[in-house]
Amino acid sequence: MTAASTSIFPVQPEERSRWIADRRLARTEVDPGKPFAFLVEEECSPGMEAVPVATIFLTNRECPWRCVMCDLWKNTLIDSVPLGAIPSQIDYALARLPAARQIKLYNSGSFFDTQAIPEQDYAAIAQRLSNFERTIVECHPSLVSNRCLTFRDLIANRLEIAMGLETAHPEVLDRLNKRMTLPQFASAASFLIENDIDLRVFILVQPPFMQPKESLHWACRSLDFAFDCGATAATLIPTRGGNGAMESLARRGDFTPPTLATVEATASYGLRLGRGRVLVDLWDIRTRQGGCQTCLRDRVDRLHRMNLCQRIMPVVTCSHCGGQS
Repeated sequence: MTAASTSIFPVQPEERSRWIADRRLARTEVDPGKPFAFLVEEECSPGMEAVPVATIFLTNRECPWRCVMCDLWKNTLIDSVPLGAIPSQIDYALARLPAARQIKLYNSGSFFDTQAIPEQDYAAIAQRLSNFERTIVECHPSLVSNRCLTFRDLIANRLEIAMGLETAHPEVLDRLNKRMTLPQFASAASFLIENDIDLRVFILVQPPFMQPKESLHWACRSLDFAFDCGATAATLIPTRGGNGAMESLARRGDFTPPTLATVEATASYGLRLGRGRVLVDLWDIRTRQGGCQTCLRDRVDRLHRMNLCQRIMPVVTCSHCGGQS
């Protein structure tokens, strides 16, 4: 069993949700008339070309699930946004961003949660996406439905839906409180593939309740599972703290952030598979990643280059840690 301690984390989903919510930190004050963040960054496209991607972090209602590792609720509202708010947020961001070829509409939850993104706004949203080659949104597997097809038919470009697998370890997945099983994920993935929608999968590297010595093995098995489900891209997310619940787990030995060496090894495994794009989430990694500060910058730069070219780059050598931190 991978859990170092089982005494403090409840067994029942409803009790787990309360436990997680009780340990939350302060929520950020956000404006329903504006996205809480937006940027343009390069990403490797399905055609293996580095292209600019506009990412808009929409402001809307909090996700209905209470996953133990999630900190995205910090930038959400308690109530649903009014009709027209989401198209206006997109207008606000696009007016201030440089040109891009693809667009991500991320909303700290599920795009197809009608309490977060009103279905009546789909057409207005689609109009604002006409100049892009690809639209990428996020969705919990439980909310993958015909609404995905409605939106697919409204947009003038390729739709890609990102789903959080998190881990292929069934017991750990259950304890994350995502309220999803591996068969349910596979079923949602099959629905997308059968309806000509591309699939991106989010994978946690060393999630809570997993011992560090097992984390590389299960991150690799999670990549295998994602590509078996038809994913064209897999994003590796080094699991981080910062939401209150994770700090409680860390104090009891139920969570340790992954080493950069584990992240590097997972990315290299995925690229060697050659079954789809493998992207490491490098957001804020230089400030939140522990380990050797002598080689950190060069190793993160290496991962960034690997993200863009989808090839394993020469390993960074370090006289201080030997590249094992």
